[in-house]
Amino acid sequence: MTETLARWQGVTRRYGDVLALDDVSLDVGAGQVVGLLGPNGAGKSTLINLLLGLRRPDAGRVELFGGDPRVPANRRLLGCTPQETALPATLKVREVLDFVAGHHPDPVPTDQLLDELGLTEQAGRQTGGLSGGQRRRLSVALALVGRPRLLVLDEPTTGLDVDARHLLWQKVRDFHAGGGTVVVTSHYLEEIEALAERVVVVASGRVLVDDSLDAVRSRVQQRRVSVRAGALPDLAHVARSEAHADGRWSLFTADSDALVRELVRADVDFRDLEVAPASLEEAFLALTATTRTEAPA
Repeated sequence: MTETLARWQGVTRRYGDVLALDDVSLDVGAGQVVGLLGPNGAGKSTLINLLLGLRRPDAGRVELFGGDPRVPANRRLLGCTPQETALPATLKVREVLDFVAGHHPDPVPTDQLLDELGLTEQAGRQTGGLSGGQRRRLSVALALVGRPRLLVLDEPTTGLDVDARHLLWQKVRDFHAGGGTVVVTSHYLEEIEALAERVVVVASGRVLVDDSLDAVRSRVQQRRVSVRAGALPDLAHVARSEAHADGRWSLFTADSDALVRELVRADVDFRDLEVAPASLEEAFLALTATTRTEAPA
């Protein structure tokens, strides 16, 4: 059986009158990459803070490697990149990495991490002079330096350009390929699609969905038909359409076969036909549609 590295069991947490988590139960098994999604105020940050030992539940139990996450020894094999990382502004990048590495018995060599995360040229720069994207990459390096078994990434690519984002994605894939376990939250749903095998959708302090990426997407009974064409007539089987600058149309429909037949009968001059399931973003919006107006938690 798969070893459970993190567990929330019947967890409830309040902040005054606000119910942040409502009897949530969730396990993360070794070797998984779990994408944690939810609208603002859904309870994602509370779940993460409980796992990091920064908060305690009002009811229920949180376990990290089988023990209480508030006990430092139980966090030894945990790496974390929080949304906001406070770095000593006058220390240099290499100094910060070396300092954190000194607290681990077998750290990843500093030069290796600097190279893998594109920070070699910034090694001698004070952290206070780094750009936002460079600070995010350094925070990921700090999360990895102790060779963790479980990596928690909370909005890891905020402020990164496209190239840096893909660099980080590859680093996460490499970590997973080496046997690592990952929990990642992100507002970039394409990031979850690129990394996660399992998706957990949280809203109003409750788990709405916990399933594979494909299963979550399939919950939305809509497909995307993409074609290159000029102007399109009114089409009965199109629920929504998007025109793109390159002449491609994205047509959203509940019956892609009927839509293609309709295009042919209407004598539309189209080419480069593609049919795909709903994206994770479309599934997420549909799943959380009834909770987006609730008070934040």
